[in-house]
Amino acid sequence: QNQKTKEQIENLLENGKHNELRDRLCCRLTFGTAGLRSAMGAGFCYINDLTVIQSTQGIYKYLERCFSDFKQRGFVVGYDTRGQVTSNCSSKKLAKLTAAVLLAKDIPVYFFSTYVPTPFVPYAVQQLKAVAGVMITASHNRKEDNGYKVYWENGAQITSPHDKEIIKCIEECVEPWNGSWNENLVDTSPLRQDPLKKICDCYMEDLKKICYHRELNVQTNLKFIHTSFHGVGHDYVQLAFKAFGFQPPIPVPEQRDPDPDFSTVKCPNPEEGESVLELSLRLAEKENAKVVVATDPDADRLAVAEQQENGCWKVFTGNELAALFGWWMFSCWKENCSEDADVKNVYMLATTVSSKILRAIALKEGFHFEETLPGFKWIGSRVKDLLDNGKEVLFAFEESIGFMCGTSVLDKDGVSAAVVIAEMATYLDGKNLTLAQKLIDIYETYGYHISKTSYFLCYDPPTIKRIFEKLRNFDGPQSYPSFCGIYNILHVRDITTGYDSSQPNKKSVLPVSKNSQMITFTFQNGCVATLRTSGTEPKIKYYAEMCALPEQSDRTVLEKELQKLIEALIENFLEPDKNGLIWRSA
Repeated sequence: QNQKTKEQIENLLENGKHNELRDRLCCRLTFGTAGLRSAMGAGFCYINDLTVIQSTQGIYKYLERCFSDFKQRGFVVGYDTRGQVTSNCSSKKLAKLTAAVLLAKDIPVYFFSTYVPTPFVPYAVQQLKAVAGVMITASHNRKEDNGYKVYWENGAQITSPHDKEIIKCIEECVEPWNGSWNENLVDTSPLRQDPLKKICDCYMEDLKKICYHRELNVQTNLKFIHTSFHGVGHDYVQLAFKAFGFQPPIPVPEQRDPDPDFSTVKCPNPEEGESVLELSLRLAEKENAKVVVATDPDADRLAVAEQQENGCWKVFTGNELAALFGWWMFSCWKENCSEDADVKNVYMLATTVSSKILRAIALKEGFHFEETLPGFKWIGSRVKDLLDNGKEVLFAFEESIGFMCGTSVLDKDGVSAAVVIAEMATYLDGKNLTLAQKLIDIYETYGYHISKTSYFLCYDPPTIKRIFEKLRNFDGPQSYPSFCGIYNILHVRDITTGYDSSQPNKKSVLPVSKNSQMITFTFQNGCVATLRTSGTEPKIKYYAEMCALPEQSDRTVLEKELQKLIEALIENFLEPDKNGLIWRSA
C-alpha cells in the first residue's frame, strides 16, 4: 500500500531491469549482529512498510507461542529519526506499522511518543516487564539504511535460536493481516500507552547509581562539547549531565537537531574520527572546552576527543576508551564496595575482536574477564546469565565504541558512557591529569595494548567467500597458514567452522557462527589479528593488537612491529589489488 515503493518495482519492470528485480525480490532480510538492517526501498531484502509488517507478524506468531501472558505484558516500540522521501519511509512510520500489527491483535503496546536513544528500548522492556521490544534504527549506518532491532524479555538483543525461529515464523505469514496497515491505531487504540516520561525519569534515576563524585561534578570548571550527529541524543545527554550534577554540555548547533540527511558529515559514524568531528573540535576551541563527547545518531555509541597540551586533538579509539572505563569502573567499585565484597564475584566482558586490556587488568586485580562473539547481543545475554547467578558486572564493551557501564541497560549505551567519561575527566582534572595521561598510566601499570582496526569495502559476496576459503586451504586442502610473510603463526581459530588449534580437541570454545566469516590468528610475537565480515555493512574488517607485558614499555617499537604485521596481513591474506577491495578512505 506504499505508492512510492510500488512505483519503484513498476519502474524496474518497465525498464527491463530484471537483475535488480531479482536482487530485490528473491531474497529475504536475515538477522545480523544488530537485527535486520538494509537500505530503505522496495523489495523483500530492503527495509520498507511491507517487510516491517511481515517481520512483526512473524514476531507476533513466535511470541504468542513462547508467552501465555503476552496479552497482559505487552510489547515496546521505539524509533530514531531516520527517513527517506523517495520510498516514503521513516523510522516513526515503520514504528507505527510495527505497533499496528500488534494492536490489531489486542496486544498492549508501549509506543514512545517521540524518538528515543536505542538503549531506552531494552531498558523499557525490563522496567515494564514486557515480553519483547523493537527499535527502528540503523544506528550509525549511511543515511540510505534503516533497521529493526529486536530485544527479548531479558532486555538483551535476541540471539539464536530465537532469530532463526522468528525468520521461520515470518516466512509462514507474509500476507499482511487485517489491520496490519493501519498506522493510525497508535493514535486511537486504548491498548497503546506512551512510556516516555516514566522510562526517561527512571533511566535518569538509575544512572545516578554509577555517579561517584557528584560534589566534584557540581563544582568543576571543565567545559564539555556534545554532538548528537543529527540524531536523537541531544535532549537525553543534557538530562544525563544534569543527573550527575554537571552544567549542561555545549551542543554543536548545526548537529543538534535531527536531520535524516546527516547533512554536515560525510558519514554519520563518530568512529571515523577527526574528519567527522570537525565542527565539534572547532566549537571546543572557540569555547575553550577540553573534552568533546559525540553520540552516534541513535545514541548507543560514544566517541571522545581531548585537546592535548600542544593544542592538537586526540580522538580515542574504542579500545583506548575501554582501558579508561575499565580502570574507572573497577576503581570506583573498590572505593565503594562493602567490606565483605569479594573481587572474585566481579566480572567485565568484551567481544573477542576487542582489546585484551580488560584481561590484563583482571589478572592483576583479581576479578573475572570473559569474551563473547562479536556483537552486543552476545554480551547482553551473557551479562543477564551472570546477574541471575549472583555475579556483579561492572563494565562491558566492543571496540567499535560500544560501552555498557553498569547493568541498568543490557546493551551498549552512549548516553551513560558520555556522562561517565565527563565524571572521569573531572576527577582526573582535580589530580592535574588528562584522560590521555591516565591512559598511558594504565598501560604502564597493566602492559601496553596497542591495536589497530580498519576495513576494506567489498560489494561482491563471492569474492569475500573466496578470500576466506583460501585461508582455510592455504598450504593445501584444509590447512590454515603457518606463516604470514615473515611472521610465525602459533594458533588459528575459525569461528565459522568451529576450529581452534589452541584447544586440545581442536574445537572453538566460543559458539560456531556459520553465517559470518571470522578467523583469528595468534602470532609468536604476541600479536592477535582477526579478519571478519561486518554483520551490518559490506565490509571485511581487520583487527590487530600487540599485547605487551608491563615491563615492555617501548611503545614506538611495539607500534612499528604492529604496523609491519598489519601490512603483511593485508598483502598475504586479503590481497586487495587482486580481489578488487576498496581501501577505507582516510
